[in-house]
Amino acid sequence: MLVLRYLASFYHYVNYEVSDPRVNDWFLMKTPWPGAAILGLYLMFVLKWGPKWMEHRKPFQIDTIIKYYNLAQVVICAFLFVEGFRLGYLRGYSFLCQPVDYSPTEIPTMIARRCYYYFLVKVLDLLDTIFFVLRKKQNQVSFLHVYHHTGMVMLIWSGVKWFPGGHGVFMGFINSFVHVVMYAYYFLTSANPKNKNNLWWKKYITQLQIIQFGMIFLQWFVLLFQPNCTFPKWPLFVILPQNLFMFCLFLDFYYQAYIKKKPTDVARRSGGGAVADLPQNGIHTCGSNGKASNVEYNGKVSSDADCTKRNSSKEVLTS
Repeated sequence: MLVLRYLASFYHYVNYEVSDPRVNDWFLMKTPWPGAAILGLYLMFVLKWGPKWMEHRKPFQIDTIIKYYNLAQVVICAFLFVEGFRLGYLRGYSFLCQPVDYSPTEIPTMIARRCYYYFLVKVLDLLDTIFFVLRKKQNQVSFLHVYHHTGMVMLIWSGVKWFPGGHGVFMGFINSFVHVVMYAYYFLTSANPKNKNNLWWKKYITQLQIIQFGMIFLQWFVLLFQPNCTFPKWPLFVILPQNLFMFCLFLDFYYQAYIKKKPTDVARRSGGGAVADLPQNGIHTCGSNGKASNVEYNGKVSSDADCTKRNSSKEVLTS
């Protein structure tokens, strides 16, 4: 009984007393339970209910929906990126140490709102996996893909709940820019599949993602050497390992796909075949024959998986 009383007291303290009171009345922000319910339903659908429901059904033809979804992502992420400049870094936000301004004044509240919008975008990102299931692309629902999307919702919810603004803004700022480029590629390939082999900058999106994880890691790492910075230090124990993990995965993929080329791969590419696909949460790459090449990624070897009908708008990790 004493333990339950202590847990209830701790929950009230964490959820109400030390959280930002400005966000408590916003949708999904008062308590963690609505967000946890969404993630629970998401996991059950993409891992169990969805595949079972689709087992004897034909894939849904949702190319038009996906096309406009990609376009909406470009517009929303561009808005968040511009707002990060306008409200933060053009007003003197520091990359090295930026405490959170919890005052209910105009600019700090607007920044908190933009952080909240970024959280809603992470919830929207869950549709990526649902689209895979509805199109019967269950091979693309990898552990890393589901882990990444689930973890981002949890991480950004925590950021908005306790420190919406300050040092953490940079992660959403740089990630929104990467998503603008990434979803622009998705949109162009979903609007016209021929663009898949014609857009020369596909390879450089992977480089941009690697740079993103490196910059986020360094930006949080410097907090260890800022003893007088009042921004909380506990997120470091989550964000630093997470970004280092993602950085290494992307670096390994880039090496396997673009540096360590087999002679047959080089000949295929020089003959007009499709270049190696960018990583989509550990998904295999596709050759010009529409089959997955034997590439070990995320601990699994993918061989001869059908890629001919893959959703061309989802070949890059939604980082």
